Amino acid sequence: MRLLSPWFWKDISFFPSSRLIKSIFTTIPTKMSLKKMFFTSKVDNFEEVEGSAMSVLDLPDLVLECILEKLPPAALCSMAGVCSSLRSRCISNHFWENHMKKKWGRIIGPAAYREWQWHIALRTRKDSGHLKQGKAKDLRILSIVRSYWWIRSKVDDGSKQCSLPDDSIMSWFLALETGRFWFPAQVYNRENGHVGFLLSCYDAELSYDPRTDTFQARYPPYGRRAVTIENNVPWERLRASPFDISPHDLHFSNCLNELRPGDNIEIQWRRNIECPYGWWYGVVSHLESCDRNENYCRCHDSDTVALEFNQYTPGSRWRRTTVHRKEHREEGNEADGFYGGIRKLCSDEEISTWKRLWPSGILE
Repeated sequence: MRLLSPWFWKDISFFPSSRLIKSIFTTIPTKMSLKKMFFTSKVDNFEEVEGSAMSVLDLPDLVLECILEKLPPAALCSMAGVCSSLRSRCISNHFWENHMKKKWGRIIGPAAYREWQWHIALRTRKDSGHLKQGKAKDLRILSIVRSYWWIRSKVDDGSKQCSLPDDSIMSWFLALETGRFWFPAQVYNRENGHVGFLLSCYDAELSYDPRTDTFQARYPPYGRRAVTIENNVPWERLRASPFDISPHDLHFSNCLNELRPGDNIEIQWRRNIECPYGWWYGVVSHLESCDRNENYCRCHDSDTVALEFNQYTPGSRWRRTTVHRKEHREEGNEADGFYGGIRKLCSDEEISTWKRLWPSGILE
């Protein structure tokens, strides 16, 4: 910080990002007289002369990197469009990993990453002929201030253009941000909170809509039912899948022996064998033979585990079910549906999310 004049750091602290970017891209005047100093940048010995101007590229590497780390995605994209030197820095995975984690980390899981790898592999194969001919590409990106813009980056000789690497994190971020990439995730209370799906979470393919800051969800078909599409799904109804498995696969439960009354759980359930599983919220209950006295309760020693779904009225066929602690795989029938794998909820955040989605009235 001693390398730069005080008013410059004042600008960084108080100016809007747009003014700051504009100022550092023109010149940085300074009246400070500097002695010989050793930098890690391109210049070994730098001596400031009063009244001279310094380009942003003459800043020490550490200082420039600190500036770039502070920029939001749209500003970082703007920086990448200035020159090839800044472009090579701004598209670095180092900067975009933080942006990816901050905005998309909660709803992007292993399945979404694998889908992206397949996507770029197919695109690379499709475009391989064009790449051999050295054709230039344009990259459309989203801006926070405008709907989207173009980046055209030139190489040093100013006669060629280079495209953004498909396998870069920046490319993935922009594909998500513009809604061009559909990715797998899960949606709570699907189909706008349809009464038949309250307190459940189902797999879907999602596409982001930057105009509304919401998502379009595409639920897979099953049986005679066609693809169902839901619009305007908010962020708070989304999550990454807790397991990297198909929605038709049974989850192997490894928590059955530790379940006790009062534990919060999710259980796979499907209406029939053609349907995909959804995850449904419930709690571990006491067995009917138990007097619910904590000092004498031995429900945790029984081979049978009672599960309760308190969103349904007492006496409803959906209110309670039991599973075998040691031999449970999938249990049920065509009338009541099929109960699959169980996962114990240990995170307060997950439990509070389910309780926040609790229906306003008891379900029949």
